[in-house]
Amino acid sequence: MRPDHEPSDTQFHFEHRVPVRFRDIDVGGHAHHSQALVYMEEARTQYWGQVASVDDPARIDYILAEALVRYHERILYPDLLRVQVRTTAVGRTSFELEYRVLAGDGRLLASGRTTMVLYDYTEGRSRRIPDELRARFEAFEGRNLPRRRERDA
Repeated sequence: MRPDHEPSDTQFHFEHRVPVRFRDIDVGGHAHHSQALVYMEEARTQYWGQVASVDDPARIDYILAEALVRYHERILYPDLLRVQVRTTAVGRTSFELEYRVLAGDGRLLASGRTTMVLYDYTEGRSRRIPDELRARFEAFEGRNLPRRRERDA
């Protein structure tokens, strides 16, 4: 994800507001670098509720396999962030999400990408993404999604 290829607001159909909390701030006077992932996680949980109709966090059936965060500007307190999420690819057992963390005034503060693996907690292993879930992703995003090439899953 290069800065000159950042997606625009129009490419995201989901946005969740997350406050920058005082406890998020480190000795540098900005949100600790780990907080961007927390903000993305909060938005991802809400996104999953809309796309997969899972509104109980105890029923979430995916795990984080990989994360990338790019910091564009400092995240400062106080602010009400706009965290955008979209699905960019779906594979056999995993899907890729892309994020934008925007300041209340619209400045891009951080962007990122995660690979999520659908997971069966009872069996302790990944599981296949049902065609119905792929269809939900595509309906929500309003476009066909490319197949994600998977290495291990």
